[in-house]
Amino acid sequence: MQVSVESLGNLERRMTFSLPADRLEAQVGGRLREISRGAKIKGFRPGKVPAKVIEQRFGAQVRAEVLDGLLREGFSNAIRQESLQVAGNPQIVPAAESELSYVATFEVVPDFGDIDVAKLNVVRHVSEVTEADIDAMIENLRLQRRAWAAVEREAAIGDAVEVETFSEVGGERLPAEGVERGATVIGSAAMFPAIESALVGMKAGEEKVVAVDFPADWRVPQFAGKTVQVHLKATKVSEPVLPEVDAGFIKSFGVRSGQMDQFRADIRSNLERELKGALMTRLRREVGEQLIAVYSHVEMPPKLVEAEARNMAAQTIDAARRQGRAVGEIPADAHMGFMDAARKRVLVGLLVGEIARRNELRLDPKRLNETMNLIASTYEEPQQVIELYRNDAQLMSGLQARVMEEQVIDWIAERAQHIEQPLSFNEAIRQ
Repeated sequence: MQVSVESLGNLERRMTFSLPADRLEAQVGGRLREISRGAKIKGFRPGKVPAKVIEQRFGAQVRAEVLDGLLREGFSNAIRQESLQVAGNPQIVPAAESELSYVATFEVVPDFGDIDVAKLNVVRHVSEVTEADIDAMIENLRLQRRAWAAVEREAAIGDAVEVETFSEVGGERLPAEGVERGATVIGSAAMFPAIESALVGMKAGEEKVVAVDFPADWRVPQFAGKTVQVHLKATKVSEPVLPEVDAGFIKSFGVRSGQMDQFRADIRSNLERELKGALMTRLRREVGEQLIAVYSHVEMPPKLVEAEARNMAAQTIDAARRQGRAVGEIPADAHMGFMDAARKRVLVGLLVGEIARRNELRLDPKRLNETMNLIASTYEEPQQVIELYRNDAQLMSGLQARVMEEQVIDWIAERAQHIEQPLSFNEAIRQ
């Protein structure tokens, strides 16, 4: 294959390569012959459709599919031939001088020099699920299934209070007429803290006025940065009634036997899965910070960093919208605030990939299956989830990349200088 490469900068390259015309025609012809053997076209018996009709009906689609496959293969071969390590996705366009000649523009992985992970100092957090953690989870499950019973006593932390409010500031009443109705569980922070605290000690029917200092960035412009007189009326106070942990309660969580031992075993399994993920997140962050500290001087591919920054900005904006926050008009340079974080993320990603390549690390099929089964176990129909991954190339590719990254992170941590730091379950999962 004829290949030419030119540098457009420290890390950007332009490569011209061509595809073999004979292979294209041979593969297109072979695929059309396969189709003709089973094609069902009105007016023709199966297997007797003229080649011209098959070409007219399927030729353009088949040619496009074969050409796409050859293009991917040709680019990969050219990259190997030139011993290049591509960073990010290449831009490939047809060259003007020939029908099967293409020009690929891409960035390459920088030269990291010697990568000696033994010089890294890593803190590896360790933890385990205890019986107390299981007890705490059962209490949380009881709270999720709690009922409420109205009481006449004063409201206390943990009680649910229904409340009517209106506010006064600078001679203005909000709302102008009537009241706003809401409810909160005291201590849940569902309402502004000063308002929620003021509900403690109130009985149903009681009223109170409380002065509340709102922050300058408060979402209600009339209140922002001001002291507001908030009028409260508790209309109902209810206390929680927790269900008994009996067979019916246990069965409601999918434990068909209703047995406590099985219930606790299932909870332990779920908590251990959550803990494993939390510890890997901590280890990934710890190893990443060490790699950044040592290799921050290495130049990163600018287009790849910008693409990552734009992706991070888009994810942040999307998350804000899902939470119901007003986003407003998004400036064209919104990604600029993410450039430093994006550079670090790209640095760690490229280093992990380079370490895997240099040390010939390969994806562990056993670990991949374990992770897939672990994900599937969180759903009601695990086998359907497994089949979904196996039949969806994009989903499987994402899972493989995740597992491979975790493998490399573990490999680095095992060879680095490290100390173990014990954490409780709650400490470990608190990110």
